[in-house]
Amino acid sequence: MGIFALLSLILVYSCNHSTQTTTKVIVPENHISETKKKKIEASALYHFADDSVTSGEYFDFIDGLVAHYDTILDYQISEHLIMRSNPNLIDSLINTDYYLLKEKGKFVYDPQSIVILKKGDSLKIPNKREVELLSQKMANTIIDVNIPAYKLQILESGSPIHESKVRVGRNTKRYLAMAGRDVDLKTRPGYGKIVRIARDPAFINPRNNKRYSVTKRDDGQTTKMPRIPWIEPEINGTRYGQLIHPTTNLKTLGKAYSNGCVGTSEADAWKIYFYAPIGTAVQFRYDLEVPNAKGDTTKLKDIYPGYTKRWNRIKAKNPA
Repeated sequence: MGIFALLSLILVYSCNHSTQTTTKVIVPENHISETKKKKIEASALYHFADDSVTSGEYFDFIDGLVAHYDTILDYQISEHLIMRSNPNLIDSLINTDYYLLKEKGKFVYDPQSIVILKKGDSLKIPNKREVELLSQKMANTIIDVNIPAYKLQILESGSPIHESKVRVGRNTKRYLAMAGRDVDLKTRPGYGKIVRIARDPAFINPRNNKRYSVTKRDDGQTTKMPRIPWIEPEINGTRYGQLIHPTTNLKTLGKAYSNGCVGTSEADAWKIYFYAPIGTAVQFRYDLEVPNAKGDTTKLKDIYPGYTKRWNRIKAKNPA
């Protein structure tokens, strides 16, 4: 999706959380002073789930969890801090990807029904020092997209920690009913940050403005839509509507196929989300010359003729 995508998103947030929470503190069996005990408790706080949680219920669950611990801790906690402290739960969400399940011989019509947390499973709540360290890492994280390479990377202090194959916008203009005009579908390069996260996007076909709730997969199967966040960046001070979001059709990855948005697999969309809270820096590059595995330089296909000059002008205004 492209500039019109901004119009197609409906964010639904619940202010009232009825989730019951249970807190259990793991402490050594030997007797120690109260001062030392408090320090140990702060580094060994776990939450045990009262019931199973599905991928569709994840956000309601995590919102209740954050609200609960905000009332008992003397430091701020967030969804991203909790999840970064629990990679196993991140993996559980990643593994709800339709195509990963298909490789295991499993077909799931409703991806939101998949259980990601069983009753009695525990989640580690990071202590104050861990929160400080994670916050530093998050402050030094950049979501990097090289448009002609069809590649997104998560960079932490300049080093790549995750790479995704993506699709980008078509090199054309098209009339979109949602926008009511012809829209340039190319993905624009530039620098910016994440400004919004859509947990519950409304799925609307921009060509005819019709809403849909099911999708036809590459294998011909039809399923319901997953509940995976869409991430909106602001580029060069402008919200173009070129979001980072999952596609249910993997055959479109590695192509200039979208209406301007950066499309990823469902698994990669979950991974990116947990490394891209609001405020995370982003850069959409248009670099045609890139290093290869042998250390040489590879020249990529110029999918948007004329964009190299545009990108060079943007870089000149934003020196590293």
